[in-house]
Amino acid sequence: MTTIAFIGSGHIGGTVARLSAAAGYDVVLSNSRGPETLQDLVAELGPKARAATPAEAAAAGDLVVVSIPLRAYRDVPAEPLAGKTVLDTNNYYSQRDGDFAQLEDGSTTSSELLQQHLPASAVVKVFNNIYFEHLKALPRPSGASDRSALPIAGDDAAAKQEASAFLDAIGYDAVDAGPLAEGWRFQPGTPVYGGSYAGDSANFWESPGVPAGAERIRANLDAAKR
Repeated sequence: MTTIAFIGSGHIGGTVARLSAAAGYDVVLSNSRGPETLQDLVAELGPKARAATPAEAAAAGDLVVVSIPLRAYRDVPAEPLAGKTVLDTNNYYSQRDGDFAQLEDGSTTSSELLQQHLPASAVVKVFNNIYFEHLKALPRPSGASDRSALPIAGDDAAAKQEASAFLDAIGYDAVDAGPLAEGWRFQPGTPVYGGSYAGDSANFWESPGVPAGAERIRANLDAAKR
């Protein structure tokens, strides 16, 4: 695998793109406003990065990161993502996305909605529970004693292995939270969301970032309540 593509290149998408480029991957960026709006980020990332439309990025990526507001998930181009692993960073915020009855009543999860929209792809939920500044600050080499872990959820075992290998390459361990239906365990309002990487500070965005290993992340996933 050599190319990581991004549908959405904001705080989380842009940070993952920076980590990807630093790890030696080719990077294809896209957003809803057009490739010309991404030239500063492309210049920052260097010759291994380029900008494209979402459809072009979806076609180019060996692994594709979707990092857009949940309300726009139906805009993700399905056909060029067929057969690919898709990393879903999205969270549901009703004040931003509007009300989704099936999310309000807990009958499904946000990543399951994306999976329904992408039936020929394998969706893995990841990166949604960490503040982008902490994501940027906490990568560590494999085997480091202070290496942090990120939870993942997905219905396809091979896709989760692919996601875990990518996380390892960019400086993180992975903790398997189970199928997509268990993705609620690291959505907003759960113990593993935000505070795990801030020493459990209530205002996690004020912390410079505190490493959180796999054991801590697993314990916080297990402590989640609906």
